[in-house]
Amino acid sequence: MDESDKLTNVERNIPCPASMYTSISLTHVQYTKGDFIGYVLAWFSLVPMSLIVAFLTLVIFRRDLHTISYFAGLLLNEALNWLLKHTIRENRPQREISVLFTEYGMPSSHAQFMYFFATYLVFFLFIRVYRNYKWVEDLWKYILILGGYTCATLVAYSRVYLGYHTGSQVIWGGVVGLVLGCVWFAVVQIILTPFFPYIAASPLGELLMLRDSTLIPHVLWFEYTSSRSESRNRQRKVTSRKSQ
Repeated sequence: MDESDKLTNVERNIPCPASMYTSISLTHVQYTKGDFIGYVLAWFSLVPMSLIVAFLTLVIFRRDLHTISYFAGLLLNEALNWLLKHTIRENRPQREISVLFTEYGMPSSHAQFMYFFATYLVFFLFIRVYRNYKWVEDLWKYILILGGYTCATLVAYSRVYLGYHTGSQVIWGGVVGLVLGCVWFAVVQIILTPFFPYIAASPLGELLMLRDSTLIPHVLWFEYTSSRSESRNRQRKVTSRKSQ
């Protein structure tokens, strides 16, 4: 058998019939029917959507200015991706996709989003989050970073495998996302962070209950001990009233 006969239609850049594809329920991410790897990668391609929902939840319930800045960077990253796509105007690979939100594919928005997220996460964990004296106690940070970049790579690869992007579109998306992640963290850390106390203390900040946790080394531990202390104080008051 000739080596070229082993290539798939996508690799040959030949459109496949739309009937060959199916999509995950409630989504429009399509993969070839009966392809288990494509099915798994289709789920990975939904990670950016899941992260957006997670960030919205954090912003609404925590209202921390660092989290809001992180999310704002992701939105700016998406806006720049849209601008680049409509400036470069490079088409996606030839494929009969029944649902496609934009015909342009350079750079890949999924790859750009995920590499922005993973790169910003590196700086956030090692500069913003508290540091332990022993590296073993910070092992969870390395695991999160490895997981972030692994997930970003799988999402990027899924876009090529599923036929939504070419390899170069995904690579450039990753490069742009990585660079923007570095730049945006520098902007937040150097330019925006000094204004956080004033924003949180402003009338609008108090109205929206915005929080600045810049000077708190271990936010999770602080929130845990604060809520536990407040709960005990209130329990003592309730007990004291009942005894009277």
